[in-house]
Amino acid sequence: MLIYKILRPEEWAYLQRNGQSTGAPIDVADGFVHFSTATQAQATADLHFAGQDGLVLAAFDADALGDDLKWEPSRGGDLFPHLFAPLRHSDVVWCQPMPLVDGRHQMPDEMV
Repeated sequence: MLIYKILRPEEWAYLQRNGQSTGAPIDVADGFVHFSTATQAQATADLHFAGQDGLVLAAFDADALGDDLKWEPSRGGDLFPHLFAPLRHSDVVWCQPMPLVDGRHQMPDEMV
C-alpha cells in the first residue's frame, strides 16, 4: 500500500539534499512524520496546505517503512499513518507536483 507525504518546496529540497529529514515543523512538534492515505490526501491538502504553491506529493510503500510506521486515529476517527523515524529520500517510490487548479491542489495521476 502506498501512503503519501505532502511537502513544501523547501522541505522536498532539504530531503533531496540531505537524504533524510525529520519532516515539516508540525512533524517535529508532534514527534512523528504525518502521512495520508490516497483517500485522505486531498482533505489534508485542503485543510493544511490551502493556496500554497509548489507542493509535491511523495509516495512511500507503507510496508517498507516497517515497525516505525503506526496507524493512529485522527480527523473524524480515521486511522492515519504516522512515521516515528526520519523521513528518508531512499524510501520515496515516486514524487509528483501538486499544481493549484481553480484554487485546489490537483492530485497526480499516479496516485492510486
